[in-house]
Amino acid sequence: MKNPFDNISKKNKEKLLKNLKSHTVNYKNNTNITEIITDKNEIGIIVSGYLQIVKNNYNGSSNVIDTLQENDAFSSSTFYIDDDYEIIAKEDVNIIIIDYTELINYNENDKVYNQFIKNLFIILNEKLTDKNERIEILTKKTIRNKLLEYFKIMSKKNGSKYIYLPFNFINLADYLAIDRSAMSRELKFLKDEGFIEIKGKRITLLYR
Repeated sequence: MKNPFDNISKKNKEKLLKNLKSHTVNYKNNTNITEIITDKNEIGIIVSGYLQIVKNNYNGSSNVIDTLQENDAFSSSTFYIDDDYEIIAKEDVNIIIIDYTELINYNENDKVYNQFIKNLFIILNEKLTDKNERIEILTKKTIRNKLLEYFKIMSKKNGSKYIYLPFNFINLADYLAIDRSAMSRELKFLKDEGFIEIKGKRITLLYR
């Protein structure tokens, strides 16, 4: 994942954030921050931890619609949120907040600012790619095919047969929109059939 401050020195980063009148907020694990994010005209950059956008269903179950991880940038316009959706901080989350007005009115001739904006566009493009990849996964009809498609995408990104899950298996089931118990059974089948090896969050692909 691209870092918003790539090719920007620590000194220039601090100066830029000061000039943009940014501030940092911290939220504890499992804090609902829906109103905090969606009610303000601000840009957020996740420094550590991650956020989940969760849809609560009428039967009491929930599905993870999207995940925002370290170095992701977002704004209120990033989300479509109604009463059925929540934005939940996972782990302890640290976020840099920048007022959108300060960002668009900043000195465009500043090289550090221009590099920062370039990095933000790259992050946005990466996020759109991630969304398209997830759509491709969700089009698969079986749990096995969803898992194998996810493994293929992650392996291609890493350029390796080793995949390190960015979250735990419970969140993986939510990400793939599948039943957790059914996913666990399918992972066991794939392991027993020699398709994969599992060690913690590392999955080794044993097939091409």
